[in-house]
Amino acid sequence: MSAGVTLDVDGTEVTLSHPDKVYFPERGETKLDLVRYYQAVAGPLLGTLRGRPLLLERHPDGAGGKSWFQKRVPKSAPGWLTTAVVATPNGTTSEALVAADLAHVLWAVNLGCLGFHVWPFHAATPEVTDELRVDLDPSPGVTFTQLREAAALTRALLDELGIEAHVKTTGSRGLHVYVRLEPRWNSYEVRAAAVALARELERRHPGLVTAQWWKEERGARVFVDYNQNAPHKTVFGAWCVRPRPHAPVSTPIRWDEVGEIDPAELTIATVPRRLAEHGDPWAGMNERPQSLEPLLDLSRRDLANGLLDAPWPPVYPKQPNEPPRVAPSRARKP
Repeated sequence: MSAGVTLDVDGTEVTLSHPDKVYFPERGETKLDLVRYYQAVAGPLLGTLRGRPLLLERHPDGAGGKSWFQKRVPKSAPGWLTTAVVATPNGTTSEALVAADLAHVLWAVNLGCLGFHVWPFHAATPEVTDELRVDLDPSPGVTFTQLREAAALTRALLDELGIEAHVKTTGSRGLHVYVRLEPRWNSYEVRAAAVALARELERRHPGLVTAQWWKEERGARVFVDYNQNAPHKTVFGAWCVRPRPHAPVSTPIRWDEVGEIDPAELTIATVPRRLAEHGDPWAGMNERPQSLEPLLDLSRRDLANGLLDAPWPPVYPKQPNEPPRVAPSRARKP
């Protein structure tokens, strides 16, 4: 194992211990290879992460080894590190790493962070949620062809509502549709908009899409996981590398690629070249924030028609207008 190396990252020194430690065994990519990847995609990466708190997924022995999620930065963190207070649904607080610049990302990589899960707000304005994240989740039996179709239908509905959306692979089996929002709404409003979007997609395409929280009701349909927009929820970051042996990347793509893209081919070995040749598919997204009002109008219409809120995850306190938080098969029969 080689000695450590110190990098000058835009004026900040970041030391890498054991840079030749293998993180991704399928092709043998090392800690230093992962650092070089993030340096190659630094522009678009920071375009989506900069200023946001991060939940760290640590794999100190590389992909496939022991792992854990870490909200709190360790006490040994350097003095230049930017942090922010984040909370869990039950009110527990933590000092989380903020993606202030590339040095912060590479500092976490040195700790064995092989996954960055990103909060939907900036550390400076935690009361404002400026991202709607539509998680198209493949239920058991759902094919990637179905996910592609669901993504296209999601875009069509958002287009109809006058909302510009962008798409990325998850680095796993799903797809994420993102909307950059005007800084006007809180996380409860953004979740309400996500619920309305999921329900409208199910109404229009009931054989393909479901908004049903309980797995027993979904069938082999694409689940629009609206609760990924619940307060304090994080989503795997764009341009970030998943802790899998072949180092897949959660990659922004163009809409015209959705029908042909193979997510397994988007890795730290291929994405930098793809970015250099084709540019950032999300370029300009931050300069065109969108209104959430069309989706909130749908939400208000649903509530006026007698629909209750959709179920929340079990770790959250009971919410106003929420139906009984129990699977239908276990509900008490009248």
